Order: sequence, then C-alpha cells, then structure tokens
Amino acid sequence: MVWPGLLFHGDMASRARVRAPELIGRGGWLNTGGTDLTLTELRGRIVILDFWTFCCVNCLHVLDELRELEEKHRDTVVIVGVHSPKFVHEAEHQAVVDAVERYEVHHPVLDDPELATWKQYAVRAWPTLVVIDPEGYVVAQHAGEGHAHALETFVAQLEAEHAAKGTLRRGDGPFVPPEPVPTELRFPGKALLLPGGTFLVSDTTRHQLVELAADGETVVRRIGAGERGLTDGTGERARFSEPQGLAPLPDGTVAVADTVNHALRRYDPATGEVTTLAGTGRQWWQGSPTEGPAREVDLSSPWDVAWFAGRLWIAMAGVHQLWTYDPEAGTVRAAAGTTNEGLVDGPAGEAWFAQPSGLATTGDRLWIADSETSAVRYLQRDGEDFTVRTAVGTGLFDFGHRDGAAEQALLQHPLGVTALPDGSVAISDTYNHALRRYDPATDEVTTLATDLREPSGAVLADGDIVVVESARHRLTRLRLPEEAVRVEAVAHRTQRAATGIAPGKLRLDVVFQAPEGQKLDTRYGPSTRLLVSSTPPELLAGGDGAGTDLSRELVLTEGMTEGVLHVSAMAASCDDDPANEYPACHVHQQDWGVPVRITEGGADRLPLVLAGMDDTSG
Repeated sequence: MVWPGLLFHGDMASRARVRAPELIGRGGWLNTGGTDLTLTELRGRIVILDFWTFCCVNCLHVLDELRELEEKHRDTVVIVGVHSPKFVHEAEHQAVVDAVERYEVHHPVLDDPELATWKQYAVRAWPTLVVIDPEGYVVAQHAGEGHAHALETFVAQLEAEHAAKGTLRRGDGPFVPPEPVPTELRFPGKALLLPGGTFLVSDTTRHQLVELAADGETVVRRIGAGERGLTDGTGERARFSEPQGLAPLPDGTVAVADTVNHALRRYDPATGEVTTLAGTGRQWWQGSPTEGPAREVDLSSPWDVAWFAGRLWIAMAGVHQLWTYDPEAGTVRAAAGTTNEGLVDGPAGEAWFAQPSGLATTGDRLWIADSETSAVRYLQRDGEDFTVRTAVGTGLFDFGHRDGAAEQALLQHPLGVTALPDGSVAISDTYNHALRRYDPATDEVTTLATDLREPSGAVLADGDIVVVESARHRLTRLRLPEEAVRVEAVAHRTQRAATGIAPGKLRLDVVFQAPEGQKLDTRYGPSTRLLVSSTPPELLAGGDGAGTDLSRELVLTEGMTEGVLHVSAMAASCDDDPANEYPACHVHQQDWGVPVRITEGGADRLPLVLAGMDDTSG
C-alpha cells in the first residue's frame, strides 16, 4: 500500500485524511503480557510507531531519544516498536526477545519478521517514526534520528488540540515488563584478559564491568553501580551506560568504550577508580567539531577500542568512522571515514564504513569488524598516512555463511575481531552464531566453531580462545582446532522488497520541511547536502556524487535490471525567532539504501522523507 500524500508535508492538509492501517506481524507482541494490541484499543491516545531493527545503530539512538518523551507523556502517548528485520538472524523471534531486553525497550513491540506492517506504512528506511493521532489518523512520518525536539513539540500540540476536542484519553499504557532472569552476566559485550589471568568483561545491559576469575565464571568484583549514568569515582559509585569495548593502555589502566554515554572512560584495576577520558556525554552531530580537547568534543556510540600506531583507536559506530585518542596530548580526532555509510576502500579520510564495531591489531594492521556491511576490513600505514582495505565482504546488502576464498566468503553482521598468534584473525560472526577465521596468507575464510549464541568478541587465554557468547550471557572457552568445521554455505540478500522504477531517468526528491518554529539555516551558505551512489556503481549513468540541492535527476544505465541506490541527505535548521540573537540549531541527517528493480511501467520519481512534523488533522 502506497500513500503519495504521506510523503509530502506542504499539501498533506488538503488531502483526505489517512486512517492508520492495523498493526500486523507474524512474530506477535512483546512487552504486553501476552496480549495482542490493536489501534482500535489505543484510540484516544497518541501513538508513535518506531520502525526499527536491532542491528541498526541509528535505531538504537532513537530508542534512547524516546526514553525521555516516553516518561514525560506516559499518560497520553503510547510508543509501539515495530521490529522490521534486515538480516536473517533478526527475523528469529528469540533474537527479537533478546534485543528488547538487551536495549531496555520499555514499550510494546510488534515482531514483524515479514515486514507486513512496514509495507502497509510505505516505510523506506530504518529508523522511521510514524505519529498517529487520538482519532486514529496518520499525521506525521519522520525518518532518521535526532528528532526528539521536534517530536516533543508536536506531541504537545496534539495533546492540546485533542484535549480541547474531547478526543484525548489519558491513563496507563499497555506496557507489561517481562520477568527478570538471574544470571551473573547479562548480554556481555567484550572481554579483556588482565595481567593476573582474570577476565574483565563489559556487562552491557547491567551497565557494569565485571571481573571474572581465570575460570571465566566466578565473579571477583563488579565495577559500577548497575544503573545508567555518567559518573566517575570508585567502583561502587561509578556509572556507565551500555559499555562495550575494552583495551589496555600503556600505563596499565583500561580504556572503556562507554557506548550510550558517547564517552571514553578509564578503569584502573589497581585502585578501582573510573574516570572519563573523552566525550561530553552528548551525541556528535554533523557540524560538530571532529577534533580537539578530548573532554570537549562530542562522540557517537563508541563500540570498541584498540591501541595501534601510538594511539588509542575508537570504532565510532554511531557515525561510521574511526577516531583516535592521544593520551599525551589529551585530544581526539576523526582519523578514518567520511560519516557516509557503506563499503568504500582507499585513503583513510575518503573511506566509508558501516558501524565499525570490533578492533584488533596484528603487526602493521588494525583489523575492523564492519558490522553493517558484514565485512572485515583493515587499516594499514601507507607512508605518513593510512589506507583502508577490505579483506572479506561486499556491501550493505549481501551476507550469509560461506567459507572459501575471501572474495566469495560471506559473514553476517560480525561484531568482533581477535588477533591470532599466526597473524590470522578470528571473527566473531555474530548473526551466524559462529567463530570464523580469516588467514591473510591464504586469503581464505574458514569456520572454527558454530552453535555460539551471538558471539560479540573473543580473547586469547592459555592457548585457548575465550568467546563472549552475548545472548547466552557467558564466556565460552574453545580449543583452536587445526582444521575448520565444515558448514553448508548459505548466501542472502536483505529481504526488503525492491522498488519498481522505470528505465531511463529517475527524479529523486528528498522531502524536507523544517519543524514548526524553525527555518533552514542559510547564514553561511547552503544548508542542505545530498550524496548519491549505487551498488553496483554502473547502475547509474548519471546523477551520482555530491551536491546541495535535495532534488536530482538520476540516469539509469541501459540494460541494468536491479541494484541499490544509496542516498545520504542532510539539512540544518535553526529556531525562527528574529528576537533571538543566538538561535538553537539542529542537523537532520538520514542515509537510505533503496533496493530497486528496473521495469517498464515502474515509477519515474523516488520521494524520500528526511524530516518534518506536520499536523494534518485539520
């Protein structure tokens, strides 16, 4: 079902109002106590549909953005997560159950493995928010992250309007929390072998670090109060928010990627003290500084850390980059990646990544688990500069479990890499539930072990490899076998339905309207940016590249039948108040990967909604 009117904000009020389709999904409902919800039952409440998938770091950002709004408007607003998978693993119901607990989702979630509701609402990107008014009509659609301010304003308007009309119903929401499960670890992220033979583990969902004895099971101590927060101090007082990566620093302390705090922390095993090395606690946005004093520069979802080439390297998953921290100078800087999401090799400053989530070093290489492209990449010194190359992986939409020559091998959303003694690399192939190995000497990929539940990292210990089985809440010790386990090859492409487009010319329109009370910021030149590319590159005969106009004519290569259009758009808006000398400004950014099928009779225009909240109920 396609609603042309939903994609336009200027003329929506003049069109017939659109009743929100019912919510359907074969996987059923979570966080409702076993009850199936309907929009009819939610009539009278403001409903916000959050179309998300748990592999997507932008979706995780939106979950965090919604927490405050969810609490503030708990008697009028019902947020419903619609889980819409990209990867095959994400279509598994238990994986969704795990993700809802892992990321502390405190609202109902519809498991929609076949994208039924996604299609009904004509969604094109993760994440997308759809607002339904108390009378059951769609009144706004908003793609991407960073819209909390606009959403808060819009919700307040809807509350006032429908309270006056008598159509607003207040009361408790339908959220029913699941029963907690007692385990020593809960969705651990990464592990580090300490000099004394014990293991330090990031206990992500409990917002702690945990030191385990050499057996990998017995708790020696816990570091952190166990509640979300950004607080330094003793191990009992300190607070983290979903910590992930761990790496030893030259002074004997440990760097911690404090992911949801957008910060880099330091833990001293000798004293138990936790301090903050880098980050402000705020998320980095386009236009923010990319270098400077470490405590004054914003970061974005740092996922892993590793010492390499005299610096601490940071896998900055939230902006698809690698950053570095210089402990002597006390500074951070963006070192590789452009913030565009994709798989592009070359000079570090020109390369594209997609949620780098794991780091490891072997000699002159920094290995990278580039999760969204299901790839293993590496960064290598090239004279005075660095170059990025891909060892395994082909792009955002190809994944699977296939061994053999690296150019043919497939992974599925790996989150960790571990350097092995012979110069090869162990890969925590997370969504394949496997430990894989890439050998640069032979340029081949093999499987070391299977039946691991969402492995997210691994560490060597006494000749064994100890794997973090995140979804089994434990560390698992394995012998490194001499020969790989044989696994039947499987290849996949993302299951999103392709958009049918006509051959020849295609009009691309990124629809943007500044939220109410704001206007485009043109004080320093153009306030918009549009970047277009394709997979394969030969799909486009014209129209690719960068520009400032949000509309563009694309030319499709004759004879091509399918591919993926990659679109990255940005717009900056500021508060429209002439009396305010220093207006607050906001950056709206979204990346789309749109699978397309070229067919006679297909569409000759592709509209994508960047941002904008519009009340169309009048």
